[in-house]
Amino acid sequence: MDEHLIERAQREQDEELQRIIASRVQYQGESLAECEGCGGDIPQARRDAVKGCRMCTDCQAFADKMSAGVRRG
Repeated sequence: MDEHLIERAQREQDEELQRIIASRVQYQGESLAECEGCGGDIPQARRDAVKGCRMCTDCQAFADKMSAGVRRG
């Protein structure tokens, strides 16, 4: 395969990832102690690192994957 095509594909993938990251909801305020998704505990370290988080890492990862498949516009 042509090296230029591979580089172009990588750039496009990187740009798409940056768009997804930029479109994520930036939570503010107090984090929840219990996950809205599964009801499990949200570790204190996550609550400190992600202000206003509402889901544990597993539920957030699943929600991110689901929303990445939805095209807006």
